[in-house]
Amino acid sequence: MPSEKQRYEPVPPIPTYDEAVASGSNSDWQQRDLAPSPIDDSGAGAVEGQSLLRGSRHAHNPTDPASQRGSRPGGYRAPTVETDDEDSLFSSDDSDSDEETRQVRREMQELEIDDSDVRGGSRPSWGKRIGLSLPQWRWRWKWKLPRLRRRAATADESNTDPEAANAETETPASRFAFPQFGSAALLLLVARILAIFMLLGFLYLIFASDMFTSMARRMGSTAFPPEKIRLYIENSMNPDHLAEYSKRYTSYAHLAGTEGDFALMEYTEAQFRRHGLENVRRDTYHVYLNYPKAGGRAVEILGDDGKVKWTAKLEEDEVGGETTGRQTYAFHGHSKSGDVKGPLIYAHYGSREDFQTLKDRGIDTKGAIALVRYYGTQIDRALKVKAAELAGFAGCLIYTDPKDAGYLKGPTAPLGRWMPADGVQRGSVSLMSWVVGDVLTPGWGSKKDQPRVKVDQAEGLVKIPSLPLGWRDAQILLQHLKGHGQHIPDGWAGGVPSIDEWWTGNLSSPIVRLKNEQDEVEKQAIWNVYGRIGGIEQDAKSIIIGNHRDAWAFGAADPASGTAVMMEVIRVFGNLLAQGWRPLRTIEFMSWDAEEYNLIGSTEYVEQNDDFLRENALAYINLDTAVTGGEFHAAGNPVFKKLLLEVLARTTDDHYPDPKNQFKSLLDLWNERSADLEGLGAGSDYVAFQDIAGTASIDLHFDGPGYPAHSSYENHDWMAVEGDPSWAYHTILCRVVGLLAFELSNRPIMPFDMPAYADKLSEWVGDLETWARNQTGYDEKIFKVTKLREAADEVAMAVRRFVKWETEWENKVIATNGYETNGLGDMRAEYNSRMGRFDSDLLDIDGIPGRKQFKHVVFGPQRWSSYDEGYFPAVRDAIEDGQWEEAMRRLEKVAGIMVKAAENLAAR
Repeated sequence: MPSEKQRYEPVPPIPTYDEAVASGSNSDWQQRDLAPSPIDDSGAGAVEGQSLLRGSRHAHNPTDPASQRGSRPGGYRAPTVETDDEDSLFSSDDSDSDEETRQVRREMQELEIDDSDVRGGSRPSWGKRIGLSLPQWRWRWKWKLPRLRRRAATADESNTDPEAANAETETPASRFAFPQFGSAALLLLVARILAIFMLLGFLYLIFASDMFTSMARRMGSTAFPPEKIRLYIENSMNPDHLAEYSKRYTSYAHLAGTEGDFALMEYTEAQFRRHGLENVRRDTYHVYLNYPKAGGRAVEILGDDGKVKWTAKLEEDEVGGETTGRQTYAFHGHSKSGDVKGPLIYAHYGSREDFQTLKDRGIDTKGAIALVRYYGTQIDRALKVKAAELAGFAGCLIYTDPKDAGYLKGPTAPLGRWMPADGVQRGSVSLMSWVVGDVLTPGWGSKKDQPRVKVDQAEGLVKIPSLPLGWRDAQILLQHLKGHGQHIPDGWAGGVPSIDEWWTGNLSSPIVRLKNEQDEVEKQAIWNVYGRIGGIEQDAKSIIIGNHRDAWAFGAADPASGTAVMMEVIRVFGNLLAQGWRPLRTIEFMSWDAEEYNLIGSTEYVEQNDDFLRENALAYINLDTAVTGGEFHAAGNPVFKKLLLEVLARTTDDHYPDPKNQFKSLLDLWNERSADLEGLGAGSDYVAFQDIAGTASIDLHFDGPGYPAHSSYENHDWMAVEGDPSWAYHTILCRVVGLLAFELSNRPIMPFDMPAYADKLSEWVGDLETWARNQTGYDEKIFKVTKLREAADEVAMAVRRFVKWETEWENKVIATNGYETNGLGDMRAEYNSRMGRFDSDLLDIDGIPGRKQFKHVVFGPQRWSSYDEGYFPAVRDAIEDGQWEEAMRRLEKVAGIMVKAAENLAAR
């Protein structure tokens, strides 16, 4: 096993903002990044610089004595041949010409060339996984058969005329006459032919009996014992590297499609190559994005005369410093352009229920400007704006209240976890639970030449302008509502200071102007970056690890914490690759762009490659806002549960804040709080994989009580001081991700917990029935879940039959002392493939009515609560719309798809 001692040298210097965004790829800082770095403790940098043949073959130079002597690279000098026994045995008594003799000797010398100079070079300390090779024999076999010839008869030995004898001697055909029976030449020829047939027969027996395959696998497992790999992964994650990666990826603002984003894309691509990933490439899409203008945004209170009485500051105080470039302006991604005016009305959290409450109280909201709070009963900011639009508002302002994420919760940034008075939470207001990815190309990859929906017809965009605010600006607006409308309902009061009374406002409220003029680009280039480690057994089948790169501001938590984790995992796996290790199945690493707008980069990739992914993508591991604290959470497909718990059991949290709990495993802490694998809604890059391609997905993260999300205060200094000061939880998550990827890619039978999936399906059918009974209009004579429950039972029975084969396989391998025949190996590979295809078989290619991009019949975000999972989404949508008969038709279709998936799983 390699030394566990870590040798650290910092990542190349951080560029200034001007250097980072400079055009071209030959700037000094880029050249420094592309050079091999001693950050790799395995010698990977040295491996990259090695060459099997150093220098080219020398050209012949008549004036060079070495050239005249026939010298070879590396100082090689051909040996001289003094005698040749075979010549004496097989040649005629007549001597050959000098030219023929020299030709024979040259041929023999060429057959005996010593190639030690090209076979030389250092070898990896661990060898190769399948490194079987035959020994180099100490003796040489001269494969060139001697020339067979018959000695010409003399006049004394023949009754023929001497001239005829001479003529026969000069005939070329006489050289190929068959030797006399019993001669040494014939015996040697027969012996060599028999030896060839024996060798061929031996090789046939080896391959026909699978001895070679089994031997290779056993040699690979001996060279790279799984437990040694696990320990190497656990012990090689370096917190200093993680801190350096965090600093690099938060050095300047890098909104999707901007210069900062492009600079980090090039850096990421260089790092992928530097750590040895294969087939590294960038993938460009052209998508709809919007950008704020310096003077294009305003929030103002107008007097009765229409003149401006007060103007919001909008922007945060400058916290980045000179090297970071300009901070990102406060704005909403995919917001509607516009300049609207209307009376201000406070609407709590901006949920549909909150707007209904205003309506029930008789407050007219048509043409007004809504002021709502982040978080609460409607977490998705886009759905807040959409609900305001449906309620008749002309615009929407969203602010962060101290009661939800400010000083009333604790110390504020930069020295605490919570949002300060000027802190602004940027974000997207595209409807990701309705349309995901590029809103102008829903359902197909957004390549430059592809057709597009018109912007004003895009279903994923809201129709009214919006802007985010800090509570510093919201305070003034709330003060001006006093005496207008009604006292707010119970529970609606926030924590903004200096608000004597909280009022709803109405059409008599002060007039507020909301201006949002912006740059809109329909074909803005964005860039994904991919790299892989090819598998030795199922190269086409892959385990994918993904993280997005773009950020609203500096993005220390979202997404740089996940980026740092992924890059460190890549470094460690690159070291393993340099030492000769390879997984059975391919591991792919993917850096997504434009996730913050609407999960664009990952969605466009999936839509561009959907058929291939449905067949070959086995699992997707997502990293996003990976570290904001020390409490481990996981959300994902049930197939991961058993393996996840195994990994947590061997991963120790030695940085737990409570000394009594130090050195407990993550599983102990998980069980103490009765945690469970959570469901997948929308909100990160797993959506397209799980809901469109049918790839089993999992999202991993360490949570804290809060963080200054999407603000300029979410920077490297905040992470180093408050978020994860010792980079301990970054390091622990590296171990978890590394172990999960190793087990999924390297176990002979992929460790999917199919029984857990079957159990959850039955549980979710029960949950659907319970939820439906509580909905308005429920009639048990119309809506019954019987067929869906029967389908879940079919899946459970199929799973029980399916997993029995694992025991059969184990017994066969044990019975043969660990050897696996090619036939059994092929069956195992197909078994793994069927596990991977199970989720793909649960897709309805027609999609959910009204949300056709979402195709999984079991998983999908709730339409009006996008971050929350909603099992059997097509059925739920129909029930929410009060279409009970339609819900039954959809339920029956879902049941049929589940039954078919069960049949495919159990088929032999």
